[in-house]
Formats: sequence, C-alpha cells, structure tokens
Amino acid sequence: MLLMRRVRSPGKGKVVRLMGETRAEVTVKRDTSSKQPVRVRCIVDTGADYTVLPRTLLERLGVKPHRREQFELANGTRIERDLGRVFVQFQDRAEYSPVIFGEPGDSTLLGVLTLENLGLGVDPLRRTLYPLSLRMQSMLR
Repeated sequence: MLLMRRVRSPGKGKVVRLMGETRAEVTVKRDTSSKQPVRVRCIVDTGADYTVLPRTLLERLGVKPHRREQFELANGTRIERDLGRVFVQFQDRAEYSPVIFGEPGDSTLLGVLTLENLGLGVDPLRRTLYPLSLRMQSMLR
C-alpha cells in the first residue's frame, strides 16, 4: 500500500509529496497454540534487521524476553532493548520470528528477518509485499 504524506512547503503554500511508506498488517501471537492472535499494522522497514512491536502488546500476548541487546539507530545512537520471539502471519504465510520489545516512542516495524522468514520481498514501486522464489543452495558431492 502506498502512503504519501503531504506537507506545505515553507513560504510557497504548495502541497508537496514526500517519500511513501510501505505498510503491512500482520497477525501475531505468542506461539502456534495461542488462542490470542492480534492484528498489527507495521511500517515495512528494509533497513531494519528486526521487527519491533510495542512491549505492552507483547506482554499482553504472554511473550517473554529471552535476552537484552544493544542496537544502533540510524543516527548512531545506541539503545538497549529486550528480544523475544513471536509467531507472525501475513496472508497465507506464517513463521516464528525474533522481535524487539518496543518502548514508548519506538516505531512499530516489520524488519528484514521477519520478511525473510516469511519468504517475502518488497516491491519498492508498488509498495507491496510479494512471495519470493525461494532457493536452496546445495553442495553436490
């Protein structure tokens, strides 16, 4: 889905289109047996390794962090966040994925590891997700 933000350019009164965002709605739950799936709207961020979901949502689902890591933001700032694991579904594809416990002010993101786990790519022109042709490297002996 293509989303464009409109802003007025300073002093000119014209509306300018800014860069669009790709967004996707995914269903997340603690594990495959969980009866509490939640739909979440995320910004698809191919520059982010990990998916980021709000801590309050993850705690409500019963997801427990298994370690704490340092992350570097785009501006060079280092932060610490808890890491856990959730079961993510997008349309007919579902898989476990690592997830960062987002704190207030953190964006809700769908990161590259989750996209790869689901076998999805991003069409930058249409701003949509599409199934990848999966390949397996094999070593012939």
